[in-house]
Amino acid sequence: MKEKLQSILEKAMAEIKGSQELDQLESSRVKYLGKKGELTVFLRGMGNISPRERPVMGKLVNEAKQEIEVLLKEQKEKVLALEKERMLREEEIDISIPGKRFARGRKHPLTKTLDEIKTIFMGLGFSVAEGPEVELAYYNFTALNIPEDHPARDIQDTFYINDDIVLRTHTSPDEPRVMEKTKPPIRVIIPGRVYRADDVDATHSPVFHQIEGLVVDEGITLGDLKGTFDLFVKKLYGEHMETKFRPSHFPFTEPSAEIDATCFVCNGKGCRVCKDTGWIELSGAGMVHPRVLERCGIDTARYSGFAFGMGLDRLTMLKYGIDDMRLMFENDIRFLSQF
Repeated sequence: MKEKLQSILEKAMAEIKGSQELDQLESSRVKYLGKKGELTVFLRGMGNISPRERPVMGKLVNEAKQEIEVLLKEQKEKVLALEKERMLREEEIDISIPGKRFARGRKHPLTKTLDEIKTIFMGLGFSVAEGPEVELAYYNFTALNIPEDHPARDIQDTFYINDDIVLRTHTSPDEPRVMEKTKPPIRVIIPGRVYRADDVDATHSPVFHQIEGLVVDEGITLGDLKGTFDLFVKKLYGEHMETKFRPSHFPFTEPSAEIDATCFVCNGKGCRVCKDTGWIELSGAGMVHPRVLERCGIDTARYSGFAFGMGLDRLTMLKYGIDDMRLMFENDIRFLSQF
């Protein structure tokens, strides 16, 4: 019996030491220590020996079992270490090889200009609001004192969804939306995308961007509009810039004006870009029409306000010297990487 036990132990140790994979170790464990393993079967056969020898053989069998278990544990650690080493060797990276360089993204020139404009106006105490691009005709026209027979309502000039819904033609509809929800004092700019049925060329697009400005408070005058816009232009383009007002007409402002600024190309001397006038148009503006204020529930005996609307695309083109509006919508990386 001792010789048979010794034979089983030697055979088990040889198999375990020769195992190089976890599956082989598990097979050896089952073969010798499992329910039907050789050591288990050997234990069951101890009933055939004399009672005097059983304690001695039982001790020898337990010692053999412990030796096999210890060896299995040690060999398992060696196998795991070998597998880890093999894995690291297979995944080895040559760090001397230059890595792949990914081009870093940057802001679109429209976004850069808009961010700068937001910073300027927020520094003046303005907040920033947004409105829907698919707008009710009421807010796009009626609330802004634009009658039904006005040319702006022509189906040839405006993208209608149905008789009551349009793609907004300007950001001005957000003025009555803000005034309906907010009590004066109001100081807000509203940037956004707008739509008009224009043919695409260097200075026109059916999709473009505007920035609306609105101030409503007690004692607001044209002087406040002039001072605000003059400061804005100097902050955006430089202290040398000057502005001037020209009389104009908008249904939702009275009086109304076009605001011009010093030509960016010739600095006011006159050139092809400014048609030798020395000035470039930047914005339409004026005092908010009393009818618009009253329609929004604002007491015109107490409050007055001014509003202005600027084309973000135009402001960006002037700021960066871009001569074709289409460049900003084509997503050509060669153009965009310049900013």
